[in-house]
Amino acid sequence: MAVTDPISDFLTVLRNASRARKEKITVVSSKMLEGICSILKNEGYIADYKVIANGNKKSLRVHLKYQNNAPGITRVNRISKPGLRKYVAAGNIRNILGGFGISVLSTSRGLLTNKEAKTRKVGGEILLEVW
Repeated sequence: MAVTDPISDFLTVLRNASRARKEKITVVSSKMLEGICSILKNEGYIADYKVIANGNKKSLRVHLKYQNNAPGITRVNRISKPGLRKYVAAGNIRNILGGFGISVLSTSRGLLTNKEAKTRKVGGEILLEVW
């Protein structure tokens, strides 16, 4: 069965594994998912990630982060979906939870957090929100 929305599939696996207190997850890799993992790692939501090559196929192994037995990711929401894309102009980018969360945007300058997009003054498609 082909996955029609790999970002939503990844976020669902991430959310479920975090709630089940799993140490790591493995999903099919893509450049978009690698970029999302890079942002999540830089912002401190996951411990680490690694690309694993199995012949022609690549997998993404994500090591989840816990602090005082609480998951690093409290909530993750997919905003822009294949059936309904959500775009935002640079001036309309909002803070998530008063600055405690982030949103990931796909911009002309690559994947950026809402804070980076504001400072660079670029808008784009809001992929997800994390806190």
